[in-house]
Amino acid sequence: MTWLIKNRIAAFERQFGYDASYLRELLAIDPEAFFAFAKVQKMKYRKDVPRDVYYAASITAAMAEDCGPCTQLVVGMALGEGATHTVIGNIVSEDLVALPDDVALAVKFTLAVLAHSVEADELRPEIERRWGKRAVASLALAIAGARVYPTVKYALGFGKACTRVTVGDRQIVPRRGMVAA
Repeated sequence: MTWLIKNRIAAFERQFGYDASYLRELLAIDPEAFFAFAKVQKMKYRKDVPRDVYYAASITAAMAEDCGPCTQLVVGMALGEGATHTVIGNIVSEDLVALPDDVALAVKFTLAVLAHSVEADELRPEIERRWGKRAVASLALAIAGARVYPTVKYALGFGKACTRVTVGDRQIVPRRGMVAA
C-alpha cells in the first residue's frame, strides 16, 4: 500500500511540478497520520460558483499562508482548468482594478474572511445573490482548504520562504500586503 501511495505522490509531483516531500515524510512518520491528512481532499467542493471566482478565493487564501510552492500549485490547478493567465496573474499581483467584478468580489470576501472583518458580512449577501448559498459554502471551503496544506508543510519543516509565482511567462512576487495579519 505504501508503495502505491508513493507512486501517486510522485505522479502528482510530475503533473504539477510540485515538491510533495512533506507528504512522503508524513507517510513515513505514520501512515495513519497521512490518511488523516488525506481526508482534507474531501473538503474540495465547488458548486454554483464560477471557476475564476473559486480560484480567486483559493489563491488568495493560499497566499495568506504561503507565497511560494503552495500558491504556485493552486495557480497551476487554475490554469489547468482553463483559467486565463491574465486573470490569475492579476489575482496573484493583487490588482483588484484589473480583475473582473465577480473575481474582485471573491478576493475582497476572502481577505475579509481571513481578517475576521465585518466586511465579510457585507460581501456575503452579494455572493449569495449572484450564485446562491452553495457558492458561499464553496468559497468557505476553498478558503479553509487552501490554508491547511501550507500550515501542515510549515509545521513539518517543509515551508519555503516567499518566492516568485509563475503565471505563463510572468514572474510575480506576491505582495501579501492586502492580507491582514
